[in-house]
Amino acid sequence: MERTTVALRPARPEDREAIAALDGSFTTDAVYEVTVSEHGFEIRPVPVDPPLHKVFPDDDDDDDVDGEAGSAGEDEGEPELTRTTVAVAPEGLCGFVTASFAPWNARLTIRDIEVAPAWRGKGVGRALMRHAVDFARECGAVHVWLEVSNVNAPAIRAYLRMGFVFCGLDTSLYDGTPSAGEQALFMVRPVR
Repeated sequence: MERTTVALRPARPEDREAIAALDGSFTTDAVYEVTVSEHGFEIRPVPVDPPLHKVFPDDDDDDDVDGEAGSAGEDEGEPELTRTTVAVAPEGLCGFVTASFAPWNARLTIRDIEVAPAWRGKGVGRALMRHAVDFARECGAVHVWLEVSNVNAPAIRAYLRMGFVFCGLDTSLYDGTPSAGEQALFMVRPVR
């Protein structure tokens, strides 16, 4: 496999348009079925035929992409640190990760991570996640946490390979949104 150099750097305000234009859609031949009972839940991959193609709706977030930004902490009034890192290939921006650290529970949350389709499977997502874990260490985080839809099997498989495990779900998070009917899966990995 031919390796092309991809540089990682903090996002700049001029990256905002390229980040917004990045194609985060995916196609999958499996989804993670969630079965809920009164005693817990089970998550298992099940094939889908025909394959499912998912395009994410535009984000209404007005996230700051120029490095670290303070935003109100949800529970303790402490500011969160947010960092966006971009992956840049010779052809332009090919991925990014936005992560926020909440001091009250020493958690780094992956708010968004996307890799352009042509760059998937080439280590860009893993490199971006390594950058986020380094940010977690820098902040003193105990763990890295993220949310993913149960239909995003390609991302779930990648997160499992990166050391994440399932830690919870929300069967109603997407109700009233274009993703209604999907379940939110929560995954976590320790910061070592």
